[in-house]
Amino acid sequence: MLDANLKTQLKAYLEKVTQPFEIVASLDDGAKSRELSALLHDIVGLTDKISLREDGSDARVPSFSLNRPGADIGLRFAGIPMGHEFTSLVLALLQVGGHPSKLGADVIEQIKGVRGEFLFETYFSLSCQNCPDVVQALNLMAVLNPNIRHVAIDGALFQKEVEERQVMSVPSIYLNGEVFGAGRMGVEEILAKIDTGAAARDAEKLSAKAAFDVLVVGGGPAGASAAIYAARKGIRTGVAVERFGGQVLDTMSIENFISVPETEGPKLARALEEHVKQYEVDIMNLQTAEKLIPAKNPGELHEVTFTSGASLKAKSVILATGARWREMGVPGEKEYKAKGVCFCPHCDGPLFKGKRVAVIGGGNSGVEAAIDLAGIVAHVTLIEFDSQLRADAVLQRKLHSMPNVKVITSALTTEVKGDGQKVNGLVYRDRNSEELHTVDLEGIFVQIGLLPNSDFLKGTVELTPRGEIIVDAKGQTNIPGVFAAGDVTTVPYKQIVIAVGEGAKASLSAFDHLIRTSAPA
Repeated sequence: MLDANLKTQLKAYLEKVTQPFEIVASLDDGAKSRELSALLHDIVGLTDKISLREDGSDARVPSFSLNRPGADIGLRFAGIPMGHEFTSLVLALLQVGGHPSKLGADVIEQIKGVRGEFLFETYFSLSCQNCPDVVQALNLMAVLNPNIRHVAIDGALFQKEVEERQVMSVPSIYLNGEVFGAGRMGVEEILAKIDTGAAARDAEKLSAKAAFDVLVVGGGPAGASAAIYAARKGIRTGVAVERFGGQVLDTMSIENFISVPETEGPKLARALEEHVKQYEVDIMNLQTAEKLIPAKNPGELHEVTFTSGASLKAKSVILATGARWREMGVPGEKEYKAKGVCFCPHCDGPLFKGKRVAVIGGGNSGVEAAIDLAGIVAHVTLIEFDSQLRADAVLQRKLHSMPNVKVITSALTTEVKGDGQKVNGLVYRDRNSEELHTVDLEGIFVQIGLLPNSDFLKGTVELTPRGEIIVDAKGQTNIPGVFAAGDVTTVPYKQIVIAVGEGAKASLSAFDHLIRTSAPA
């Protein structure tokens, strides 16, 4: 099952296992059970600390649990955790085997202190780069607290279950049989939802913090770069982030980040965060900016408030809040989001195997999505507003070579249709004839660009009609001491490498502002 190179790497990791445990597999005579059995035999053959039983009786087949003698650990994989989930498997083996987590001691104690009965079920796909964060978070929580149990389920392998629960996007998380959430979540976000007093306690702690010299709002490439450059100046630096990595987390393949020939978005996001953590930077997670209150007079502090109720003050602020997926804004879109309306073909594509889908948008992202999906689904209809596709010629040639793709140009999507539970079609208007047409389908992937995350700045910082923050050559906004960087600004060409440079520039400009107006703390 595992090649020689992977076995060598895994053997080195398994040397960190200190407490013996067993894997209990539930199998049948099917091909997938044989495949899982081969994987598990490979694992136990690499260490004497792990044993294997194949007499499990779980209803989900194939599946396996990790059980430590004397400990009540509710951790199960339903499916074969390869692809993006192989890392989740390795971490689960290490953590059940006694290897400590890198989580902070306060978060670990919070997890251990959670009371109640929590059975989490997470549906993932092996091609989803967002799913491992959820799977790994819940697995760790299950290792640390016997009240928390978790089953990670490969949606492509358990199609009947997916259809019964009408799972239309991954990761989809259920708690005690009810929908708990969808999309990327980390330990702190999950804790905030099940430990109801946590958010208020955290907000109180944040509001009590001393003022920062530089407060960076946003943790994408621009925000990470700004934080590093500020911290290297030896000044008090804070980063308030909704999720570290920003849009990079939703990027499958990155091949144009200079000096890194090829990587994946989540991997780069983790590297950015680890780099920031090398410095004395106060990272504050799960913080969504709500309002900027600029200093009224020179020498006074700027203030940023957050939806959590927290409030932070700083001598200078760098806004690096990035951008989000642009929505179509048509009837039915919001009602059927995650019920057939999707934004990540890599994550959710496998759930539409053998079904009909549409891709909205004829730029590079849209055409790449259509090509990707054409290898999975029964049929793809690509709908483009313009009279021609805008993607690179090489992508267009590849698209037109695929027999199960239909391209419709000069078309405006006007409505998403559904049966009350899930998408069953869309309506578009032919911009030449003005006729309305209906396309019967099960999924819609929206790929029409990004919108800047600047709504909270309206009425304070000067914005363009599109909502981009207007900055000068130094990243300065119209407010002295408030700077901005990355995709949220007017800087052209929304690229990771440009955002990193702009973050550094804004940080240097903020430091220059500080030394000219006040002595840093």
